[in-house]
Amino acid sequence: MTGDRFGSSKSYAQREQGYRDRALKMYPWICARCGREFVYSKIRELTVHHKDHDHENNPPDGSNWELLCLYCHDHEHSKYTEQNLYGREVKAGADDHVSATQNPFAQLKDMMDKKQK
Repeated sequence: MTGDRFGSSKSYAQREQGYRDRALKMYPWICARCGREFVYSKIRELTVHHKDHDHENNPPDGSNWELLCLYCHDHEHSKYTEQNLYGREVKAGADDHVSATQNPFAQLKDMMDKKQK
């Protein structure tokens, strides 16, 4: 196995599986950001995110973990990439993602009423 900053990849995988198993037993299988619920057949799409980004900080009470879906987990880590690229200030757990405000069905009822007349 090749080495990495956590030692060998094999030891990191074992450590990761340990806290992942504990987190999945401790928390409901719901993404902490988007609220998507997971069933066992899709549980591989639910990740354990370290709130302080320190994979060595694994307290027994799970206070440094949150379960995030793949998409929200990628979004969380992309904020740090953007910080490095653009110099933005980033706070762990803060979500500055703005939801869409346009409603494509806003006039649907009016259009349906006109069609029925």
